[in-house]
Amino acid sequence: MSFPQTNRTWQILDAAAKAGYAVGAFNCYNDDGVIAVIRAAEASKSPAIIQLFPWTMRFQGPEFVKYVINAAHAASVPIAVHLDHCIEPADVEAALNLPFDSIMVDASIHDPEENIRQCAAIVQRANAKGISIEAEMGRIEGGEDGLPQVDLDTIMTHPDGAQDFAQKTGVQFLAPAFGNIHGHYGPGGPEKYWNLSLLEKVRDAVPGIPLVLHGTHGVSNDLFHAARRHGMVKINLNRTVRDEYTNFVAENAGKLELTVLKMKAVEVYTKSISRAMKGILGSAGKS
Repeated sequence: MSFPQTNRTWQILDAAAKAGYAVGAFNCYNDDGVIAVIRAAEASKSPAIIQLFPWTMRFQGPEFVKYVINAAHAASVPIAVHLDHCIEPADVEAALNLPFDSIMVDASIHDPEENIRQCAAIVQRANAKGISIEAEMGRIEGGEDGLPQVDLDTIMTHPDGAQDFAQKTGVQFLAPAFGNIHGHYGPGGPEKYWNLSLLEKVRDAVPGIPLVLHGTHGVSNDLFHAARRHGMVKINLNRTVRDEYTNFVAENAGKLELTVLKMKAVEVYTKSISRAMKGILGSAGKS
């Protein structure tokens, strides 16, 4: 087989797209998250993607990244390791020298032409190393204070532009902006802002390219299912599956021995991820 068929992330998402389920891409900040994803995936017989931020490369270093990749690849079910929101050129260079399965190159802060130029150059280098690339088309805004004061129409992914972007860059996966934002949604929640008909048009414009859902905090199961029906294959999950773990640690730190705290916290985290695999993604039992 040739690239991208030999790429682990591509294999996982291509199988999901063909069989009609989605795969969770779980943002992990420490070994608790990594262990929880692997245990949940193995117990649920589900494929999964572990996501790291560039922060991890800088703070925990390349040897931790290698540990994550080795642990994921040693699992009894398919698990890939992905670098999320890689923006800085130095982080891109570091990532290309590590055995990631895939990298999200986020050049969406630039104008469309510069986004295409940067992505195309990185895609060529990454693919030569066997690494697949996700990119953001449009601009997925957001932060902890809710919907930013921007004109969403100016940052939406337009179907014709998505087709042009995919052709010119050669990206393997595409993260569209259709009203989704990072962090907290404003009053009315994501139901008020998501444009699912636009998402469907983007899907139809780029057949064969799995779409990626960013901005999932506060999203209901029904809306997740609608996003899947409209083309989402890779669903990024962070606080949706992490909050119960974080709350448990906050409530029990200093009360339990560290070893007991970690074991019980990972159990909580694992259960949250397993529920998502069954109730949100439909990936349980697929591996």
